[in-house]
Amino acid sequence: MVVRLSYVSIFLAFAEAALAIPAGLAVGSVALLGFGLDSLIEAGSAATVWWGVSGAGAEAEGRESLSLRVVGALLLALAAYVAFASVLSFVRHDHPRPSLFGIVVLLGSIVAMLWLRGQKRSVGRRLDSDAVLADAKQTEFCAYLSAIALAGLGLNALFGLWWADPVAALVMVPVIVREGIEAASGRACAHG
Repeated sequence: MVVRLSYVSIFLAFAEAALAIPAGLAVGSVALLGFGLDSLIEAGSAATVWWGVSGAGAEAEGRESLSLRVVGALLLALAAYVAFASVLSFVRHDHPRPSLFGIVVLLGSIVAMLWLRGQKRSVGRRLDSDAVLADAKQTEFCAYLSAIALAGLGLNALFGLWWADPVAALVMVPVIVREGIEAASGRACAHG
């Protein structure tokens, strides 16, 4: 089941990235681009979890521990990128153009990621796997980032609030950092 969920995660993540990154670049949206890059990190997270649970006995425990640290590092890398790009966009007064396509992609992502998070949590608890639970948390972050990017894109599209895009992207940084540190240190961040 973990392998199947990893394949679904990887497929969805690459689809999101393939849609969101070019759309974010086209309209100048740091939130949409950050979401697309998060999707690539989600694919990496799913791949590390798949690798982590594919061993047996002590090997599986070692792989799971390494996988948990890799998920943490990926979360911290995402936080650094989002913080840097958001501040830069805000300081430069970058005015992203409205993106109906981006809004549709983000709405679809929210639905898909919340479903996938629930599946991963269920399997992670059943297997008592910190790596799978951390991966579920990463999937939840993808849904959160989708919702926040959607808020930024929506406020920009509806009211012309250009600054909503970089501010929306900044909102998740402290949460991502906290969860990244917990995962990187080997603490289970997703048992809640």
